[in-house]
Amino acid sequence: MGQIDDAIERADREAFTREPPKTLPTRINYLLKQLGSAKAVAAELGVTADSVNRYRRGARKNPPKDITAKIDAAVRSRWQPLVRKRRRKQAAATGGITVETRARFGYTAPIGTTDDGRFRRLTVHLPATYAQRLFDARDAGADDQEMRRIIAEGFKDIYFQDGGSRAMGISDVAINDIDYLDLDF
Repeated sequence: MGQIDDAIERADREAFTREPPKTLPTRINYLLKQLGSAKAVAAELGVTADSVNRYRRGARKNPPKDITAKIDAAVRSRWQPLVRKRRRKQAAATGGITVETRARFGYTAPIGTTDDGRFRRLTVHLPATYAQRLFDARDAGADDQEMRRIIAEGFKDIYFQDGGSRAMGISDVAINDIDYLDLDF
């Protein structure tokens, strides 16, 4: 996963109306319900079906840290799909998406102006069209660079060109060297 995928996942988790299951047996039972069989859960986690059944029964209470992290990630990625879908639909239809980042921004500018990339800390609310493009790209399996280009284009339109009222000569905004990136929708 890339930085933008991680940011989308964090934004999704903030929307949860209930906390996911906490104990190991309840998490395993939830995954069994979602995936249908111990064999499918085992394939997802990289363990044997017997281990999955031991976790479910409570016969094995402390899996290794990497397996615990995989269990946590598998549960969280499937938790409250309707809440996630509703929030994304609202962001893509009317709400838009807020991007907070500290990164190096570079762009192509007219001769006689500076186009040196520099670190900026920005919080910019992008309209719903950019949210829709970002979600569509993610669902289509786009890589992190493609999603960065969508966000950079939104920054160009909204922040650098202020919706068409200034800096019209700027083109090809690029986001590089991201310190952090956070999304809210």
